[in-house]
Amino acid sequence: MTTQPADRPKAAPTASTLGFVLRSLTAPLADAPSLTEALREDSHCWVRRNEGLIGFGRIAEFTGNGPERFAEAQQWWGEQVTQARIEDQLRVHGSGLVAFGSFTFSKFSKQDSQLFVPRLLLGVRDGTSWLTINSVDDDVSAETARAELASYLSAPAPTVPDPDFSLSTGALSEAEWMSVVAAGVAAISDRSLEKLVLARDIVARSSQPISRSAVLRALIERYRECWSYGVGNFIGATPEMLIDIEAGVARARVLAGTVDRAGAPEDPGYADRMLMDSEKQRQEHEFAVKSLVRELAPFATDLSVPIKPFVLELPNVWHLASDVSAELARNGEHLPGTLALLEALHPTAAVCGTPRAEAGALIRELEHLDRGPYAGPVGWLDAAGNGEWGIGLRGAVLEDSHTARLYAGCGIVQASDPQAELAETWAKFRPMLQALGAEA
Repeated sequence: MTTQPADRPKAAPTASTLGFVLRSLTAPLADAPSLTEALREDSHCWVRRNEGLIGFGRIAEFTGNGPERFAEAQQWWGEQVTQARIEDQLRVHGSGLVAFGSFTFSKFSKQDSQLFVPRLLLGVRDGTSWLTINSVDDDVSAETARAELASYLSAPAPTVPDPDFSLSTGALSEAEWMSVVAAGVAAISDRSLEKLVLARDIVARSSQPISRSAVLRALIERYRECWSYGVGNFIGATPEMLIDIEAGVARARVLAGTVDRAGAPEDPGYADRMLMDSEKQRQEHEFAVKSLVRELAPFATDLSVPIKPFVLELPNVWHLASDVSAELARNGEHLPGTLALLEALHPTAAVCGTPRAEAGALIRELEHLDRGPYAGPVGWLDAAGNGEWGIGLRGAVLEDSHTARLYAGCGIVQASDPQAELAETWAKFRPMLQALGAEA
């Protein structure tokens, strides 16, 4: 585990973690730029429908791995919040002291999970814009914040050359992965599993440097109904909300069941027939909803679960979707901690399978892949216990300036066909391939 102040501009000098105190000021911002205009190469990002958060710089960070990564992050964040001096003039969802974060899918991953506090945070929600400045010193004035934002925005946008990508398979070839899916289908019967989620990776290499900000802009503009994220070198646009916590209410969007839109007929009833009338698709979705509800119930006094799902239309696919909400139960004066909820809910059946422990063990046996942050929680949290955490889907890890590793997975049930599941992964790779400019 690493917990320390992070590298940052001279305006926010280094401090020791001994006696480390965060100071945070949030003030309204008139004439704010749009969030896409504000994106820069090293920006942190959480955006949907042109609302959300853009962060700049880092002043403090936590990194850790292993089975205690959530608990260690919760302890670190709790210490920072307890000592922090916070002035929030707006008190809206996303204002005040906020940390971005990304957690690995597996406790066995060799990659790090992370939480970090940005130096500056530009926020937009419901027509209100604000700017938060965070520091380990006393330089937390609105004037300093505006001057630093102007300095960030004065940097020219990078020149994006014509894309020139080559694609290659990752841990497994297509034929090998289809064999893994067949083995997964067989194991569902042999080991009494209901559902298993299997993922694969591909690698996109470019002769030109990849523009991280250009990729994020493309995702934000094309996938407006998704939550576009950029946390460290993990970027993407997820359609699935693991947990959104605001004022003691938790909300989640569960997705499972997919139909590719490529080559679909011009028939307004096609998606409904392929999803709502399919026993396989409905079964896969039902497992995912039950998984979330089962893990969320101990933290809730009231749960609202729809009777049936709806069809979510995205540019690349249709999904079966269910929006679940819950009133969180208080323990005395305290609500459940955001990171404690993440640990309890993750991984859902939508990205792992059910039963969870058995599915996780089978994933480790069959996939031959360290998912890293793929299918793990990604998002933000604040000092009051609020936050938005999506499941890290439709994403890529930028391994270096020329290389992106993309991930996609499929829910496997007894009726699954390996060739159809392979085709579904390509449909799920499409958003990132399009944003990179690497789509064939």
